[in-house]
Amino acid sequence: MLYKPHNYQQIAIDHVITNPKTGVFLDMGLGKGSITLSAIVHLKKCLEAAKVLVIGPKLVAAQTWPAEIQKWDHTKHLKVSVVAGTPKQRMRALQVPADIYTISRDSVVWLVEDAVSRAAWDFDMLVIDELSSFKNHASQRFRSLRKIAPLCDRVVGLTGTPAPNSLLDLWSQIYLLDQGARLGKNITAYREAYFSKNFNGFGYSLKPQYKDVIHDKIKDICISMTAKDYLDMPARIDSVREVHLNSMERYKEFMRSEVLQLDDGGDITPLSAAALYSKLLQFCNGSVYDRDRNTHYVDDTKLDMLEEMVEELQGEPLLVFYSFQSDRERILKRIKCAEGFEGKDGVSIVDRWNRKEIKVLLAHPASIGHGVNMQFGGHNMAWFGLPWSLELYQQSVARLDRQGQEKAVINSLLVAKGTVEELVMARLGEKTVTQNDLIDALKKHLL
Repeated sequence: MLYKPHNYQQIAIDHVITNPKTGVFLDMGLGKGSITLSAIVHLKKCLEAAKVLVIGPKLVAAQTWPAEIQKWDHTKHLKVSVVAGTPKQRMRALQVPADIYTISRDSVVWLVEDAVSRAAWDFDMLVIDELSSFKNHASQRFRSLRKIAPLCDRVVGLTGTPAPNSLLDLWSQIYLLDQGARLGKNITAYREAYFSKNFNGFGYSLKPQYKDVIHDKIKDICISMTAKDYLDMPARIDSVREVHLNSMERYKEFMRSEVLQLDDGGDITPLSAAALYSKLLQFCNGSVYDRDRNTHYVDDTKLDMLEEMVEELQGEPLLVFYSFQSDRERILKRIKCAEGFEGKDGVSIVDRWNRKEIKVLLAHPASIGHGVNMQFGGHNMAWFGLPWSLELYQQSVARLDRQGQEKAVINSLLVAKGTVEELVMARLGEKTVTQNDLIDALKKHLL
């Protein structure tokens, strides 16, 4: 396919070419992959990028990047080696002559600590797809990547959600680009300069006067664009479907007493506010785990509503996001045409979905939330359980609501009335969805 970049895409391509270390913060669906590949082609012609390493989510590294390379006439000559599988298989893939090597972010620690020594490191360009997955400065993947990022002449960080919860998330991401030149050499100094500790002693809040200061410090190497400014896309319709639990009194008693009485005479007693929050969300979906991970069924109301949705659609494809493994098992048992996304066949399932061969596809947001193009297979999605992470929510919605989608996406949220799910939905709407926020809100809800 001939690649004809939009004006905004050409601006981004030029930005990557002229900035050796850069963050490309583009909304989901704006074509970060094709933009980066176009820049790589140019840089290779100029002998400025001989060997490129792309790090991304597992499925994105294994399927999306190779498919994107083959999609365009000007990039399909590039040879790609997917570094995946067992350590031996990954090592062999690293030894294959190629232009671009793609590897899962889960293998970063192995790559840096075990596979390639600093002396033998010969990647001259590093592309970090979903840079926000390195926002945790204490994570092993960040600590490993910070060792080798300075060894690359060029570093490109791609994400649509650089600060999903707070500008505090920016420090580690920008550090991978400039080693602390703009936001400081360590997270402590960054926090002390621009944030204040919350009154309850947990977490930090941005000092209002420093929002623009932080933006100004990084604007020379980061480019940011949003879909609504550049794409003429059908408007998304967010629809809240209230679920009135048949077992609402039992839910209220569980919430008040923090003890769920089971039909077999046993009980489930959460050990903390966080555990209670999780159990209440499980209850809303219809089944609760005990401490031995056995599943106890408590309510089928939400499952009944999902089944009704499938019937209403009369065969139109539906993408369903679930929260717990027990949700997946119950949906598969009830809705016979449903299929699960997870597993070794994830790549082929995406292809089948886009060919409209799957009527109901179940997926966990963490397994499908980044870089998977599914806009051709349908425009209906439903949330059987909401995530507390704004990033997971936004990225998951963008699997259908992205460039190439021809119909208005119907985003249906199945929310149990009068339960903790309403708090989760409110926090997603307010875009303040750290887990601590939810637990604090839950505590107030219980009073």
